[in-house]
Amino acid sequence: MFSYLIRRLISAVILLLIVSAVTFGIFFLLPKMAGQTTDQLAQQYIGKAPTAADIVAVKRNLGLDKPVYEQYWDFLKGIFVGVDYKFGPDAATCHVPCFGYSFKTHIEVWPEIQDRLPVTVSLAAGAAVLWVVSGVATGVLSALRPGSLFDRMAMGVALAGVSLPMFFTGALALALFTYQWPIFEAHDYVNLTDDPAGWASNLVLPWVTLAFLYSALYARLTRAGMLETLGEDYIRTARAKGLRERKVVLRHGLRAALTPIITVFGMDLGLLLGGALITEQVFSLKGVGAFAVEAINANDLPNILGVTLLAAFFIVLCNLVVDILYAAVDPRVRLS
Repeated sequence: MFSYLIRRLISAVILLLIVSAVTFGIFFLLPKMAGQTTDQLAQQYIGKAPTAADIVAVKRNLGLDKPVYEQYWDFLKGIFVGVDYKFGPDAATCHVPCFGYSFKTHIEVWPEIQDRLPVTVSLAAGAAVLWVVSGVATGVLSALRPGSLFDRMAMGVALAGVSLPMFFTGALALALFTYQWPIFEAHDYVNLTDDPAGWASNLVLPWVTLAFLYSALYARLTRAGMLETLGEDYIRTARAKGLRERKVVLRHGLRAALTPIITVFGMDLGLLLGGALITEQVFSLKGVGAFAVEAINANDLPNILGVTLLAAFFIVLCNLVVDILYAAVDPRVRLS
């Protein structure tokens, strides 16, 4: 198990380096290949009507006049040790992890992302708990009673959840439960440490709406996996030995059916932690997803780069956790 973890950790680090190199190249190498000069890139850090001396100073201070590989190396060093920029007699320190400075606000990218991150983490974590519990439970109950009224109704609702897009269900939930029937009032995000009750009440509707979308997929996957697993020979053997039905279903049936659920869950959670774009836009949540939309609309390359690398980090991290859980659930993975 230890050697398996070491291999996965090394693979995750290599993958993150590749993603960072590709992402950096997309944002800084491709514009040059398309004809953008370093003067034009430096001008975005200055603002309107810059002088030639200002452009030269920014290019020198930010290293934009260096080859791309040197810029990438400086970018990597900034993430791990920070960067000191000198502006004449003054100096500015971009603290770890340094993703550069915004074109528009001229402040560090990471503090801006850090301010938005609790919103996205709260949204993703709460919704994830709801959709996993409800989706897996519904799938198990449907598999135990295939063809029953509950099974047909649950799969019908799941089909609707899979088919309906988030911008529709979110807008419908707001129209019904916030404006038509003011059950959930629209408020700004409140930190968990400041007001736990207010934090939860403001996120209940986004949680439920997002969980409805994802739990539908999990219910269908769990039902299919359980139906296949419950027909295996070892399940019949377990029942023949006189084991309780609950033990047969949960320990032997559900455990074998969880492997595809764990894989999908890792991908879904990683993507949401990287920014739930549509959900945050629909419910006016100022999270990482909304920050990414603002950066794209403003063509703010450092902010876009920071969000992209953060999303890649969460996806790689969640996949690493999934691989570890895979090995715990199915010992055969550790031997492969």
